[in-house]
Amino acid sequence: MNKISFTDTTLRDGPQSLWATRMRIEDMLPIIEKIDNAGYASVEVWGGATFDVCMRYLGEDPWERLRTFKKCFKKTPLQMLLRGQTLVGYQQSPDDVVEAFVTRAIENGIDIMRIFDALNSIDNMRVAIRAAKKAGGKVQGSVVYTLSPVHTMEHYLKTAQDLIDEGVDSLCLKDMGGILTPQPTYDIIKMWKEHFPDVPVQLHTHFTCAMAPACALEAARAGAEIIDTCSAPLAFGSSQPPIEPLVRSFEECGFTTDMDMDLLWDIADYFEDLRAKYGYERGVNKLSDMKVFDHQVPGGMISNLVSQLRQQKAEHRLDEVLAEVPKVRADLGWPPLVTPCSQIVGIQSVLNVLTGQRYKLVPDEVKAFVKGLYGPSPAPITEEIRKKIIGDEQPISCRPADLLPAKMDEAKAEIADLTSDYDQIIAYAMFPMVTRQWLEGMRDGTYKIDLSLPSAQAALNNEEGDMDMNLKDIKELISALDSKEINEFVFEDDKFKLAIRKGVVAAAGAAPAAAPVAAAPAAAAPVAAAPAAVEAGEVALAANQKTIVSPIVGTFYAAPAPDAAPFVKEGDVVAKGQTVCIVEAMKLFNQIESDYAGKIVKVLVANAEAVEYGQPLFIIEE
Repeated sequence: MNKISFTDTTLRDGPQSLWATRMRIEDMLPIIEKIDNAGYASVEVWGGATFDVCMRYLGEDPWERLRTFKKCFKKTPLQMLLRGQTLVGYQQSPDDVVEAFVTRAIENGIDIMRIFDALNSIDNMRVAIRAAKKAGGKVQGSVVYTLSPVHTMEHYLKTAQDLIDEGVDSLCLKDMGGILTPQPTYDIIKMWKEHFPDVPVQLHTHFTCAMAPACALEAARAGAEIIDTCSAPLAFGSSQPPIEPLVRSFEECGFTTDMDMDLLWDIADYFEDLRAKYGYERGVNKLSDMKVFDHQVPGGMISNLVSQLRQQKAEHRLDEVLAEVPKVRADLGWPPLVTPCSQIVGIQSVLNVLTGQRYKLVPDEVKAFVKGLYGPSPAPITEEIRKKIIGDEQPISCRPADLLPAKMDEAKAEIADLTSDYDQIIAYAMFPMVTRQWLEGMRDGTYKIDLSLPSAQAALNNEEGDMDMNLKDIKELISALDSKEINEFVFEDDKFKLAIRKGVVAAAGAAPAAAPVAAAPAAAAPVAAAPAAVEAGEVALAANQKTIVSPIVGTFYAAPAPDAAPFVKEGDVVAKGQTVCIVEAMKLFNQIESDYAGKIVKVLVANAEAVEYGQPLFIIEE
């Protein structure tokens, strides 16, 4: 009988797919012993979005989370997902940052590092692979699966061969969008096993189109040794297939496993109680998920698109955005929809629909992609699209990271006022704004917590005003209510304060000022100190004055970097089309340009403040 093994994703990809990565370490600790003894080949606990979400929204140290996992898991190897040269971020990092991060990840507890690149570019994975091997870790080279005119069987074979030539210990067929069907699953893995019979193969897929269990079985029949699965309460929908029925299915099909079914049900019961406690829905396959073969948008990406559109009162335009996604993807040379390309294609599609003009507003990351700064696109980008996005500038022809200067020494100096901890310096090198805000909040004892979780809604009343509760009760209150206006939420010593405003409209036709899911929180000041959001009706304009407004929900940044000078200040004269600020949305940076030539009379928002669609940012005198 053939043996099949499983990797558990309940502590990483499951909550990232269904719970916006908002599961806290204290919610994981009580069940770790049973997960450790359940019989898994490995447990995925780190990487992906977990790193920055810990700092952005959870008030946790991602490095300390990893060290805690290592102390608690006594038997099962720990695994993480690494985005090649972009690590756990959304932009490429210099080689010295890659080497430092990978080395410290392994030294802090990672045993197996699954490395992928959104473009299947070996150049973007090579430094991380070599650093992981040098540090003593096992490396799993991942091949991203997608559907396009250029992603052929030859492509998947060549990418796997290149990874093996780099010395990876195993291969993973990574289906981030849940678009694999049984036959290509079998064909690709069978091809790999015929060419590389001694290399273990693993399948990572999502339940998005409901074919994941069939794909898992075909993968095993083709020779795959390990399948990614999730505990049932965090499975289905855009997450992984559930472990419990898969074990039964494989055993009935003649495979043996090491799984302890009694422990698996205990684990499922625990997470089912946790799901109910926080008010999360089960993973559900919606009609839009079933249409994944048309738009190829991963389920988690759909959730982000929905939240963005909902905040702008444009949720009804989701079908327009989903129709725009494959058009943008074709324009950009068929990049697979996996981080960071999913964010790049997704936010551009949203902006194209909301502005009514394709590529009128182009985020920095989209421009960088067209310039080749993420690597070569799978297919050439047409001259028309390139000129529309970057004008006459020519794309690069070298490895993108070769253009990036070393950064660790600079990062150490820049963040020396807050930390000398090497791991935190690495975090700053990857996420300077987010890390600084988090460290300032930890230093001051005040930091914002994201309110996008649907938990304990009954704890919030329906009246305007502030509510004080003990810090220990915070777990019961992390919540975003569509029916309420969340103005501020701040820790102050051992208390927190939540201010709710009702009936506020940010601008004509705009969404109410709710806490945006995708916005990065700033280091919090007390509620009273934060400037109020400026409403259209509150801005008194002279006859020759106009407002520059935010075209999207996000976070306002006055400068391109924490220590940089602002793009503009009051009294500056700007030209039409000149960049005046950045609005971060969906973790991408959008340079906002002035629609007018004139003098900046007033800056209406504070740095790192959350802003709404249509909210005035500046008053400009023409």
